[in-house]
Amino acid sequence: MDDLTREQRHYNMSQIKSQKTKPEELVQKYLFHHGFRYRKNDKRYPGHPDIVLPKYKTIIFVNGCFWHMHDCPDFVLPKSNLEYWLPKLQNNKTRDTENITALESDGWRVITIWACELKRKGQREERLKRLIEEIYNEQL
Repeated sequence: MDDLTREQRHYNMSQIKSQKTKPEELVQKYLFHHGFRYRKNDKRYPGHPDIVLPKYKTIIFVNGCFWHMHDCPDFVLPKSNLEYWLPKLQNNKTRDTENITALESDGWRVITIWACELKRKGQREERLKRLIEEIYNEQL
């Protein structure tokens, strides 16, 4: 079970940010360094995308593996309070799918980057290079 008290768990969860996360800032800095200009967390679009590249008609979501139920070792379903967590996380995943569908139907290219792809330096560089290719490939 949980090693933390209810108050400790509440405090920990309250410290989790939805914007300006390290993975998000890492991708933003990489893009800026490579000459891309973008909008951050634009509320005009479904899902409030982390990065909007209007020139390339591309939207980028930088998702945490836990909150968006990524199929990777970093996602572990909580063992306690499942009646709360399971519907919450499934709703996040459903909402993500709906937002992506809406954006794509409006003509946007949607790219999702997972936090686990940015953890290790070698893997991070590879993923960010691939991101640049994905952005440019849409223009061809």
